[in-house]
Amino acid sequence: MKRLLYLTAVFLMCAGICGCGQKEKNQTPEDGTYRIYYLNSTRTKLASVEYKTETTDQETLIGELAGQILAAPDNPDYQAALGEKVILLDIRKEENVLYLNFNKDYTAMKPTREILCRAALAKTFTQVAGIDYISINCDGQPLLDQQGNPVGAFSASDFVESISDVNSFERVELKLYFANEKKDLLVPETREVIHNVNTSLERLVVEQLIAGSQTGASPVLPKDTRILNVSLTDNICYVNLDSTFLNGEVEAADYIPVYALVNSLTELQTVNKVQITVNGSANVAYRNVISLAAPLEREEKYVESK
Repeated sequence: MKRLLYLTAVFLMCAGICGCGQKEKNQTPEDGTYRIYYLNSTRTKLASVEYKTETTDQETLIGELAGQILAAPDNPDYQAALGEKVILLDIRKEENVLYLNFNKDYTAMKPTREILCRAALAKTFTQVAGIDYISINCDGQPLLDQQGNPVGAFSASDFVESISDVNSFERVELKLYFANEKKDLLVPETREVIHNVNTSLERLVVEQLIAGSQTGASPVLPKDTRILNVSLTDNICYVNLDSTFLNGEVEAADYIPVYALVNSLTELQTVNKVQITVNGSANVAYRNVISLAAPLEREEKYVESK
């Protein structure tokens, strides 16, 4: 009963998360159907159920989804992602980030469950238009990883669609390069990603570049670029992309997309050079300027100095 009363309070609190200004409207699906993510009975993977609503107001919708994900699911085979002692203290949205502040009991969860919990939160709340990232605090302090570093904001794309074995996942830190404000130089961005160990770090880097910056830096690759293959031989990373890499619109200097790939991949200890191909062909000049015929080495001259 206490938990139900608390959930009601959270719901009411969420109605005011954006302050007293004009309410922002959410572009809901035509049928108003969302998915609420829980854990399965063994707490080894995510499970989801449909949730239908007629709500189009963004603030109220966030409150509804918060109430659903915090409550015990109706299906007895599912469990709430958060433990019984975990309490949501407050919730607020700033730009495209939703900040969730839990009590300290959130940090008492086992690492495997906490990873699944993060995935459930991201996949549930980023369905709301205007929310791209989730950030977790515990008693007002940023959530830290096992090494004592801030976890930072994360998105649904940081987690694979099906988490069937939490032991097959690992947390890695990547240093990626995106375009600066003038779009003429690269700026580094460090992020922590939880990924399936069956996905190579080289492919993960390319996927994260396509996903875009989490700090507001300019994109370097078209969002709909398809990765055809990524492989590694003799410290040369071979990246095969579809023609969207050439034809997609990226507002940046000619060398930015190419060397965002090269410099990001060469941050990995396994990579010294990068061979970019398009639909399997290296007989390509990016924007008729940069030849991709041979593997490319890292270029620090394209990185913005501090």
